[in-house]
Amino acid sequence: MSNFSKPRKKLNKDSRYKAKDGRRSKKRSTHPLSKRKGSSSSSGSSSRRKKRIVSKFDPSIFMKKIEEQTATHEYIPKNIFSDFAIEDLIKTNIKKKGYVSPTPIQDQAIPYILEGRDVIGTANTGTGKTAAFLIPLINNVLMKKTSRVLIIAPTRELAFQIKSEFKSFSAETGLTSTLCIGGVNINSQIKALKNNPAFVIGTPGRLIDLGKNKIINFSNYTSIVLDEVDRMLDMGFIKDIKYIINKLPKKRHSLFFSATVSKNLQKIMNSFLRNPISISVKTRQSAENVNQKVIRVGQQNKVDLLHDLLIKPEFKKVLIFLRTKRLVDKLAKELRSRGFVIASIHGNKTQAQRSKALRLFKTGKVTILLATDVVARGIDINDISHVINFDLPQTHDDYIHRIGRTGRADKIGQAITLV
Repeated sequence: MSNFSKPRKKLNKDSRYKAKDGRRSKKRSTHPLSKRKGSSSSSGSSSRRKKRIVSKFDPSIFMKKIEEQTATHEYIPKNIFSDFAIEDLIKTNIKKKGYVSPTPIQDQAIPYILEGRDVIGTANTGTGKTAAFLIPLINNVLMKKTSRVLIIAPTRELAFQIKSEFKSFSAETGLTSTLCIGGVNINSQIKALKNNPAFVIGTPGRLIDLGKNKIINFSNYTSIVLDEVDRMLDMGFIKDIKYIINKLPKKRHSLFFSATVSKNLQKIMNSFLRNPISISVKTRQSAENVNQKVIRVGQQNKVDLLHDLLIKPEFKKVLIFLRTKRLVDKLAKELRSRGFVIASIHGNKTQAQRSKALRLFKTGKVTILLATDVVARGIDINDISHVINFDLPQTHDDYIHRIGRTGRADKIGQAITLV
């Protein structure tokens, strides 16, 4: 019998019941979500990206139980923000955000970036990598040390997040930025680029489209940032990145930031950089503060099992990962039919739809978000109580990045993998 078609006994006459936290759910249906055997992830591939090989692994290898808060070594920064050699207006903007002491990656990277050194920065997600490069680059533009900055991110959501951070750090400086991402009308981006913004923040595909149409001239950008560079290369953007970098001026300032940097990836990056400074401040694995659990479904209906989890009061803010866009849509339809209020996000959604879903989830108006790996890296969402892998991730790194969405800011998170 399929894991998705086992019949359930009737609950009661009402056909609806109320969870302890006040949410109401419809009677469970017996409609199967999908046939697990023979399913393919090819529908989630872009023509520009290489097809990834799905590697099977036993997630129980990585499981661990955290009985109490993990004690971490307290980092003592060498600097405070007021000590950095940056413009007073930037310091004021930093103070408005409530920052006093820099995080480890900020403390160590900012001085080198202010000097114009190429940097490879490695730090756990959620440790302030974005501010580590934005603060000194804004200062360098104001001080005429560099003219224009190009920042490339793997996803629209991360690019949008970087632009939001730029706006707060550059307030009242007169510097402008343009967001160049797919999923939105290109005409407004073309119009904005004609104003020669100091910062352009975008995703590889849209940037190349603009470059090939001679809307953007990459040779005008003297500083480049690749954020979550390992993800970009893993997603098959290596040719796109090489294309853009080859169009940049030979004399440039290059910064590469990521949560993980493999030895092979470091070799590739070294070919793009000039005598780079490597900074690694990863004091622990991204998942160290996460309780990890495998639930073996067996003959139980997988969606019914998920249903039973979601109605528990401790599942307050839940991020559910699936392998493909099609499966996200199918599970979203099934959960809505059961009375759950959910949002979903994947590559086929428009940018407006993706932004709305993230906004609803961040603000708590929706407490369940279904997603493909598009949100597995770099997106800062607070207070996620649980991450559920409805489908297995493709690699160990993907697994770590998925469950790293919970257990942030020294809180203990919960990760469940259904197999």
